[in-house]
Amino acid sequence: MQQSPAVAEAERERILERTNEGRLIAMASGVKFGRKPHLKSDSAMALIDQKQPARVVMEKTGISRATYFRLKKYIKNQQSNNN
Repeated sequence: MQQSPAVAEAERERILERTNEGRLIAMASGVKFGRKPHLKSDSAMALIDQKQPARVVMEKTGISRATYFRLKKYIKNQQSNNN
């Protein structure tokens, strides 16, 4: 059973309207969207600020080597933007 393209498009528009309304209601009631922040990253950034060696930061927080250097680069960029 096939729908005509016009009916399918109208249904899609109704679906989008309903989902957008629901999203707006959720935002108004304080629902947060997106990924949850990682506590590992926060504690790793604190250790990086303290000039701890990479191995120490990775062992204490459990982050990967790539994450360590990504955070270090992020901190460096933040510090250069603040100066």
